[in-house]
Amino acid sequence: MAIKILKPGLATTVQDLGRPGYYHIGIPLSGGMDRHALAAANLLVGNAEGAAVLEAVFMGPEIEFTDDATVAITGAELPPKLDGTPQETWTSFKVKRGQKLSFDFLRQGARAYIAVSGGIDVPVVLGSRSTYTLGALGGFKGRKLEAGDELPIGTDATSVKEGRTIAKELRGLPTTMPTELRAMPGLYWHRITEQAGNGFLSDTWKVAPEADRIGYRFKGGKPLAFVPREPPFGAGSDPSNITDACYPYGSIQVPGGTEPIVLHRDAVSGGGYFMVGTVISADMDLIGQLQPNTPVRFVKVGMEEALAARHARAGLLARLRSSLA
Repeated sequence: MAIKILKPGLATTVQDLGRPGYYHIGIPLSGGMDRHALAAANLLVGNAEGAAVLEAVFMGPEIEFTDDATVAITGAELPPKLDGTPQETWTSFKVKRGQKLSFDFLRQGARAYIAVSGGIDVPVVLGSRSTYTLGALGGFKGRKLEAGDELPIGTDATSVKEGRTIAKELRGLPTTMPTELRAMPGLYWHRITEQAGNGFLSDTWKVAPEADRIGYRFKGGKPLAFVPREPPFGAGSDPSNITDACYPYGSIQVPGGTEPIVLHRDAVSGGGYFMVGTVISADMDLIGQLQPNTPVRFVKVGMEEALAARHARAGLLARLRSSLA
């Protein structure tokens, strides 16, 4: 069985839950930007949570099926149509051989996840089927999908009924406006003045057009003021430069002190920009659903709050599993 890509959409790739364990040698985690939505799509069609799916950004693909299957679309509100007939998102539905899946205009969010029973059966590379386009690694030929591509579908799925759905309160999508991203102050917080730190947290930022799988850029806040210093050996003359250091996922860089960049699933693992803080893991999925010009505020939290948020996020997925059991 395979699916044929008739139209690829804007930037559709194969993703799963990523390839941990290689970041120290420069190969990022990759995987779904919204891991909760990816796992939900798989559970709806009877796949393992980490099976490979299609991640579509802003615009959906058009797909022809060569065999019967069960399909679900989660994440962004990108309304699916089967041979032109509207289908529900966050709900499983049956597809017959020869039918075509297409999508209406995006209504909310940024990334939709298209799960097919059996999973996308591309080769496993370093433990994952995820696409890392910058390194031409994994996925389907290491790249975004193109018209004419044929993706094999696996057979390892549990048979499930169509019409299974996930309640809105279990979807984990951004609900506040502006969206609040909780962050812990970084090792270099002391590099900015107290006034600049307060301003960074009180300002409302907006998602810039330069927002992708490597990092999300934000604009609209006040530039940061730095504490005067003598640049250390190996650091550049700009006050936002540091001697090269490792970057954790969620790092908030502010090159030149002007526009924060939150590093995401395809981020580079190190470099010479200071990090004002790190967005907590519980809020990383939210970033993947932010459209350009969405207002955002960074909220300062401590380790205890970050761990509690991670526990709550895991609990949300546990409740979702139970609702489909």
